[in-house]
Amino acid sequence: MKRDPGFYDYLPYTERPAIRWPNGARVAFWVAPNIEYYELAPPKNPSRAAWARPTPDVLNYSYRDYGNRAGFWRMLESMKRCGMRGSVSLNVAMCEHHPEVIKACADEGWEFYSHGTYNTRYLMGMSEAQERAVIQDSIDTIKKHTGQKLDGWLAPALTYTERTMDLVAEMGLSYVCDLFHDDQPGPVKVKKGQLTSIPYSLEMNDVIVYNVNLVSPRRYADILKRQFDRLYAEGEKSGTVMCIPLHPYLVGQPYRLAAFEEALSYITSHDKVWLATGREIAQHFNAHYHDAFAAAAQPVGEAP
Repeated sequence: MKRDPGFYDYLPYTERPAIRWPNGARVAFWVAPNIEYYELAPPKNPSRAAWARPTPDVLNYSYRDYGNRAGFWRMLESMKRCGMRGSVSLNVAMCEHHPEVIKACADEGWEFYSHGTYNTRYLMGMSEAQERAVIQDSIDTIKKHTGQKLDGWLAPALTYTERTMDLVAEMGLSYVCDLFHDDQPGPVKVKKGQLTSIPYSLEMNDVIVYNVNLVSPRRYADILKRQFDRLYAEGEKSGTVMCIPLHPYLVGQPYRLAAFEEALSYITSHDKVWLATGREIAQHFNAHYHDAFAAAAQPVGEAP
């Protein structure tokens, strides 16, 4: 019986090659705003309904649309005040629907990586040709509207096929955020190309914090600080990664913003922190540590 999906080998946290980030940083810190577009009446997927309520689910559609109309602009100003660039987890249809948002991110030097076309269109059930078309559309759209090469991938609504990792690597991407298994980057096993997993934390994700765990804003700020403090201490021995995944319709609510900015200001005020993008972290790891980590790791194997 197969014991794991085979995406990566096993390498204990305490027995790895030591990572050194630029300028002696202990933590590579990145912020990943999910800039998304949800369709009111998307094509039906047989495996998953787009909305909890019958179509048209105006309530949930408009709740998420708040992020693009109001929440994003508050979040943007908070990040600018803290000197923090974003790495945008982008539904690439946003480039057509709300180019003003894309321009605002680009003007601040933010990275764009793909979160699929819409967050209401899922990869599960797609043929290989269909999935390739989605990835290629992301590559082409981000290049057209931002001038950037697409390097990163987070599957739309965290949906996959058995070939997703192989395809994004084959088509020239260098990192994925879909594996939630570590606090350091690590090699992903693919058939062709080189692919790295960059830590993207569900625990720090405002969707999980606010909508699942029902945490207060002040408690969220405390969680972010405690997460950082531990990774900062551990990073003295070997560099760690901290990610804050955000959704403007949540973090950008007026009563939540001050707590987020307080935590962001706290983290960015430390001197041994690399304020990075996902692309920069992946490039550094791939250039200096990917092969060493792959050589040191051991296959999980199969149960008897």
